[in-house]
Amino acid sequence: MCAKVTSIGLKGMEGYRLHVEVRTFIGNDSIRIVGLPDAAVKESKERILSALRSLGYTVNGQKIIINLSPSEQKKSGPMFDLPMAIGVLLSLNELDISIPENHGFLGALSLDGGIVPVEGMLPAVLAAKKLGIKRLYLPYDSKLPVLHFESLEIFYISTLNEVIENLEGRRKSLFTPKAVEVDIHHSESFIDFNQIIGHQGIKRALEVAAAGGHHVLMTGPPGCGKSMLAESFPSILPPLSKEAQLEMIALHQLSGTSYPNANNPPFRNPHHSASGISIIGGGTYPKPGEISLAHRGVLFLDEIAEFPKKTLDMLRQPFENGKITISRTHATLTYPASFILIAAMNPCPCGYAGSNTHYCTCTPRQTQTYTNRISGPLRDRFDIQLKIQPVNLEIEIKKREKSSISIQQRVETARTRQYERYGKELCNSRASYDILQKTTPLNREQQHLIHQLASKKNWSNRTQIKIIRLARSISDLEGETDITNESIQEALTLR
Repeated sequence: MCAKVTSIGLKGMEGYRLHVEVRTFIGNDSIRIVGLPDAAVKESKERILSALRSLGYTVNGQKIIINLSPSEQKKSGPMFDLPMAIGVLLSLNELDISIPENHGFLGALSLDGGIVPVEGMLPAVLAAKKLGIKRLYLPYDSKLPVLHFESLEIFYISTLNEVIENLEGRRKSLFTPKAVEVDIHHSESFIDFNQIIGHQGIKRALEVAAAGGHHVLMTGPPGCGKSMLAESFPSILPPLSKEAQLEMIALHQLSGTSYPNANNPPFRNPHHSASGISIIGGGTYPKPGEISLAHRGVLFLDEIAEFPKKTLDMLRQPFENGKITISRTHATLTYPASFILIAAMNPCPCGYAGSNTHYCTCTPRQTQTYTNRISGPLRDRFDIQLKIQPVNLEIEIKKREKSSISIQQRVETARTRQYERYGKELCNSRASYDILQKTTPLNREQQHLIHQLASKKNWSNRTQIKIIRLARSISDLEGETDITNESIQEALTLR
């Protein structure tokens, strides 16, 4: 008899419907798995045999062939143990039931018939939802949030026997985990804006960046506060939506790394000695890099000029597209990489060019060579470019600073306006020029001003569009329906 069971295969974050086809013949005791399985999948036959025998089933005198379809896709990991075991029982007529094609199975088997979670289950569950799976059997993982979807019924199981009894109608109730309430406020590890003295203009620029998801380049001498401002930036970002939380956890699962508080936007701060593969992602079977782990959050590159030029130029594609495609011999995978880049650098090798307190020892040629480490195309992709100077503590310490919570509320309100205007979770920095023109077009006076300045300063088309996006974010912060003249003037100063 030939049996067919549905599971979910993964190709990066993208999933596809995987059919486990099982056929049994009378012959020598053997199990053969075909369909481009890797070593972990091939080892499944030993786990399946041991689990079935522990439950009293026998496969003596049977030759079993298991095909993982589509056969041209490479399969990896022990996630298909459970559907293969169910397929074997169906093929041997040990289960006299009919399993609908929109019922899926995920999980690895232990030798005694238990079902254990594996890495990559969460992206597989998200893929199952997109593929129209109506019911999914999988083991409970306490490290993951409790999943609830309207269109997908999830059954948590712990043993193969529980699955069999449920399929046969002998067990109706299965394990139901309790949802745990998590504090949605930001972690105290982030620096609050009220702890940073001065830099009012810089804080305003970062507020605009947070509201519209804009990239920021900060240039200034050592000790002026660049790193502290960047590390405080996540504290003014709104908490992640449920969908964004699941995406973030799924990416961390695929990379094999632990993830922080799921409610907070991720903050990644790789050292400048990090390799291009660790930042972009890669490997024989490509895994997510730092830019994907910063998805829906912040990537902070301190001393960006010290990073290899080749590595920095690799950022140009995800800057624009919000995703990264990694091509290797064994696979070509695409991962999401929609992040806010905060970069900081010194103005010259010694760091004191233009300083009022220190003498710069660099020659003009040395300064030019240092700044050229960031290529023109990459620099042009930054929405906001800031020059920072040290503050006078005696004057600024007397002023009252705004807290991150008050700024975060303004940012969250501005984000809500954008989502309602575009009809989806899209920030101004990712909105195309066509969308901007349809939703909030500039008037003739504003168009003439930008075109005049672009002609005078030789601005690229990208720069002009970024100014419009910045002006839109500033207007959203001020609660304006249309782009105002004042917001355009402020956007020009930020560029």
